[in-house]
Amino acid sequence: MKISARVHNSHAQHHVTLTTDAKAHSIVIAPKAEGNGSSTNGGEFLLLALATCYCNDIYREATKRSIKVTQVEVEAEGEFLAEGAPATRVTYRAKISAHASEAAIRELMLYTDKVAEIQNTLRASTPVTLSDFKAIPSTDSF
Repeated sequence: MKISARVHNSHAQHHVTLTTDAKAHSIVIAPKAEGNGSSTNGGEFLLLALATCYCNDIYREATKRSIKVTQVEVEAEGEFLAEGAPATRVTYRAKISAHASEAAIRELMLYTDKVAEIQNTLRASTPVTLSDFKAIPSTDSF
């Protein structure tokens, strides 16, 4: 599965396109009130990615076990102590309601934690590379 995210930002405009295996969709994220950048910061997106991955994977793994999940709540948090510093104290909590025994739900939750791709990506400290860049002098004025 190939996934990409694209941000196109200019003064008072912010467009996001997400693509998985050539299937694209957009999400609405407002620009910053002062006009430049996104109103949502990268740290918030990182923690949203953790919460979303675990939520979606709970449903995926529950289906494999024929467990009907009725509700998922996930809250992820972390700290960024300085500009340029990586996140620290990244944790997440979950509550799952399902038509199964407490033991079966707990096992589902623990297994899902082991196979959640975003969690495992962060745990593995995956290298991130700026693979290409273009510097374009602008003639626009605001």
